Amino acid sequence: MSEVLRSVGLDVGTTSTQMVLSELTVENRASSFAVPELEIAERKILYKSPVYFTPLLDESRMDGAALRKIVEAEYRKAGITRETVDTGAIIITGETSRKENARAVLEALADLAGDFVVATAGPELESVLAAKGAGAVAYSRQTGKTVLHMDIGGGTSNLALIQEGRILQTGCLNVGGRLVKLDAEGRITYVSPAVMDIFPRKVGDYAHQEQLEELAQRLTCGLEMAAGLREPGPLLERLWTAEAGPVWRIPEPGAALSFSGGVADCIRTKRPPLEFGDIGPVLGQAIRNSRLCQGPYVLGRETIRATVIGAGCHSTQLSGSTVFYQNIRFPLKNVPVVTAEDWTGQEEPVILAMPGLTAPSYRETTALAERLIAGHRGPMLLCLEQDMAKALGQALAVRLPREAEILCLDRVKAGQGSYLDIGAPVGSALPVVVKTLVLGQQAAFS
Repeated sequence: MSEVLRSVGLDVGTTSTQMVLSELTVENRASSFAVPELEIAERKILYKSPVYFTPLLDESRMDGAALRKIVEAEYRKAGITRETVDTGAIIITGETSRKENARAVLEALADLAGDFVVATAGPELESVLAAKGAGAVAYSRQTGKTVLHMDIGGGTSNLALIQEGRILQTGCLNVGGRLVKLDAEGRITYVSPAVMDIFPRKVGDYAHQEQLEELAQRLTCGLEMAAGLREPGPLLERLWTAEAGPVWRIPEPGAALSFSGGVADCIRTKRPPLEFGDIGPVLGQAIRNSRLCQGPYVLGRETIRATVIGAGCHSTQLSGSTVFYQNIRFPLKNVPVVTAEDWTGQEEPVILAMPGLTAPSYRETTALAERLIAGHRGPMLLCLEQDMAKALGQALAVRLPREAEILCLDRVKAGQGSYLDIGAPVGSALPVVVKTLVLGQQAAFS
């Protein structure tokens, strides 16, 4: 027996804004005599919006009203309403996530995406969504190859190292096509602070072709360093984004390279240098002629749409074979994930991430329940990597007051600094989105 969910993905990026509508088919993969094991068996794209330039009031603020009009119009074209959306994600990505009013824009859009929506994405989650949306994860799984995926957008390049279909690490560089903008005559209209120290030109100056090519070469050199094709140097550290966390571990030689993002289209096809009013075409050709494209490489199944398709089709997972919940009002949004060190004494809703136990005995389960209850005052919200959620939830329920709020998920891996959105039940499973927030804090995607 299967169930179908409607999922909306909305990506508000440095350069472009776009939306996709997807259909997710949920199936029970277990036999009729076994514990239910619900999985998303099929992902089907029903509608893709045009690609819009992200509307801005100025270089530091997005135009929330204009964004809302775009989304409302696309809902009408797709033939959907807010009430018919089951799941999905709104993500503000790249340099756009650093705009002064990013949080206000999210609040203005949130009610258009149904009851279950990812509010924001940091570079870790964006890297994962782009790698999945471009098909790089599936390519690695199908071929057994190690793949380094680079999603090169307007303001940043999101990296994901994938081995046999599993993402090992993510990273992010200030490398993108909109870091310098120009008018039709070649006069500079914007220079990102991220490249001011390697591009000695300012707003109002005319930029000659060779100056743009020199900048593109330097940005490409940073990507080559990240890929292990050039000896790492200070340039890599200079271009590394603050939100991406620890310094990138250089991949072993031999990884296949995969590209997506708007600049990837300029790798494939040579464009007039000022066609888009930025350095995207020049950067794309610099990458095409660099060491990055001398060995095996592929362009993603999706390029400019990779992240939004990842958001619409791949942001949701299901909590595994068993769940337990009592007195929980769904959906839950932006629940912080903590580890055992920060669990005791918490009164605000937080979710404890823990590995759980493999095939636990009754005694082990009850002992764990008693340890969790000791000193914890808030709602009992847990996510475990092992399949023991129902047994643990029942053990907690008999030891806590009848009105206690209890939620136990399994097969969910989330690290300190992550946040969870948890939707209403789908059959006997719960849809879960693991995410990071880039606004006001730093976090890591697990």
